[in-house]
Amino acid sequence: MYEEFVGVKPVEERHRFDVARLQAYLRGRLEDLRGPLVVEQFRGGQSNPTYRITAAGGRRYVLRRKPPGKLLPSAHAVEREYRVIAALHGAGFPVARPHLLCEDESVIGTAFYVMDYVEGRVLWDQSLPGASRAERRAIYDELNRTIALLHTLDPRALGLEDFGRPGHYIERQIARWTKQYRASETAPIAAMDRLIEWLPANIPPEAGSAVVHGDYRLDNTIFHATEPRILAVLDWELSTLGDPLADFAYHCLSWHIPPGKFRGIAGLPLDELGIPSEREYAAAYFRRTGRGEVDPSVWDYYLAYNLFRIAAILQGIARRVVDGTAASAHGAEAGARAPLMAELAWQQVEKILQRSR
Repeated sequence: MYEEFVGVKPVEERHRFDVARLQAYLRGRLEDLRGPLVVEQFRGGQSNPTYRITAAGGRRYVLRRKPPGKLLPSAHAVEREYRVIAALHGAGFPVARPHLLCEDESVIGTAFYVMDYVEGRVLWDQSLPGASRAERRAIYDELNRTIALLHTLDPRALGLEDFGRPGHYIERQIARWTKQYRASETAPIAAMDRLIEWLPANIPPEAGSAVVHGDYRLDNTIFHATEPRILAVLDWELSTLGDPLADFAYHCLSWHIPPGKFRGIAGLPLDELGIPSEREYAAAYFRRTGRGEVDPSVWDYYLAYNLFRIAAILQGIARRVVDGTAASAHGAEAGARAPLMAELAWQQVEKILQRSR
């Protein structure tokens, strides 16, 4: 079911650009770049079109750009992606080596940046079919180690102290995604209306501030070809300074979503597979970050908030399908999942309400 996201394809007509113009721009800006360039488009991704650039001699790069056409405010911020990748690469965190950012839209039509192409494994199915029990456990432990490392980095030491506004992270995120959702509505979703009313009125105290990824999950990482080691974390479009617990809870949504529904593992025989339970996985994160356990209702709030955010993102994809700007041919299928995510979010809220009765 994930084959359609793997590998590269010829560049879609709507995402083509003048390769000769790009080559002229990159010559002298990238070491030893020799043409002609071969440009292919990655199959995965719903947001920013991403390309594999192969130069003469086989040297490969990745180019990531804003999509052409009408865009929602503050979306597709490749400039922010480049900034955070550059800062994290300098600190030794696993990201692709960044090379340059181009904000001159006359080159290929929109802003873009270029980074190294990292050879390795992108694992799409979170049940990790074909892996041994020990391999699965090691891969999940590496995922846990990496997000814990991110959340323990000092934004000031990274030069990212102004990468987001201090405080009120979830309040601002709810407002942002409510606005994005309203701008993207194609049909009413009753659960979203309830969430938009309830979530901002019930925000728990913040768990601090850190660099947060915003979309940290298995298929946004590149693993070493044979080792359970992350070589690069991908897709930093939603990164900012924010509540690390909210970021970690998003990563833990897999344990609450059924298989086949937005990369879930809920209901699978986890112990038999060698995949840790959510409780075990969270305990490892809390140990690595030095945080204490979280009240169950607070945890459920974070899960509800993140499911709401996914629903808003998926609704944005649905709108881009209507507008003709979706980066992936599978945008319609992804956008259709927005109501399910909203319903799952409201189920988490109902757990909180039941405890308070």
